Formats: sequence, structure tokens, C-alpha cells
Amino acid sequence: MKGPLVTQTDRSTPELQALVELFYDSPESLGAFREVSSEELNALGRKLLDHDEHMTVTVEAHHGCPVSVEVLETRPTHTHYARKILLRRQRDSAVVQFGLVRLNLDYLGPVVRREIENQQAPLGRILIDHEVLRKVRLLSLWQLEPGLELCKWFQLSEPVTCFGRTALIYCNGVPAVELLEVVAPQ
Repeated sequence: MKGPLVTQTDRSTPELQALVELFYDSPESLGAFREVSSEELNALGRKLLDHDEHMTVTVEAHHGCPVSVEVLETRPTHTHYARKILLRRQRDSAVVQFGLVRLNLDYLGPVVRREIENQQAPLGRILIDHEVLRKVRLLSLWQLEPGLELCKWFQLSEPVTCFGRTALIYCNGVPAVELLEVVAPQ
């Protein structure tokens, strides 16, 4: 893989570091990340990641079925709620996406907040269903060689190049949600 790995001194990627370090010692614990341009993604990566839309809608359209969320771990504080998740196709439970999410709870109403903390639906679906005024802003695109944990969830016998993105979701005009989304290779 060309290019440098993200290190703790790399200031061009604070969103990636901040999100990954909620659940891991360093980005390298999850995988070897390299920021890439849209042109460096494969066709599927561009289709699934290079846009300003909710990933829930995008992966459901691509896979032709709804997805469900599996919450692997949470990190709540007084002001934020973070979670490590998998999105699974409902037709066969295959993992189609890994994600890290941090939400500023001050910018979400109590009903939306409760539904998110209930862990029964993907975040994008909750925001859409509750008609929260939202705008997704793509920050960076990533190529990564997955670590052991991602290989296990994506059912890879050996690391295969994956692609992901970091993004912000603005709710009612305020950046309320930070995301790292990695799509399973196909």
C-alpha cells in the first residue's frame, strides 16, 4: 500500500483519530489507514462512499434490502454517545459495514435520543424517520488494510483492501454526529 499510515502526530486526520481512539489504542489497532482521493477508490468504493448521503440509504439501495444494526460497544458521557456498530443485511445477516459513531446528544431531541440509545435501528434510519433536518458532509476517503477484528467481522481469511470514509452529519444546522464508515469488500 502506498502512502504513510496515520500516526498520532498526523494533524490532517483529527476526525479519524478522535473516533478510532474512542474504542482503540490507535488507528493501527483497527487497520492501516491511508487517506485517498475519489479516483483511488474502486468503482464500488466510489458508489458507496463518495457522496453526501446517509450510508443506511446507500447500502440498502446497493444490497436491495433493509439493513439492521448490531451495536458492539458503547461509550456514553453526559454530552456524547459513541458506539461501535455493524450494519447487516436483513436477508442473510451478512455484515456490509463497520462503523464508529459519536453523537452530541445536546443537538438531538429526547425521542430521537432514546431511540438511538435503544440500539434497535441504524442511525440514518432514525434521523430520516423522525424528519430531523440533516446534512451529511463527507470529510475524507480512506483505504485500509483491515486488522484482525475487521477481518473477523467481514469474514476475511486474510486482509483484503477495504475502503471507508469519515463524515459529519449536521442536525438542524449544527455538526452533531461524527462518523467513520468502512464498507465490507465484495
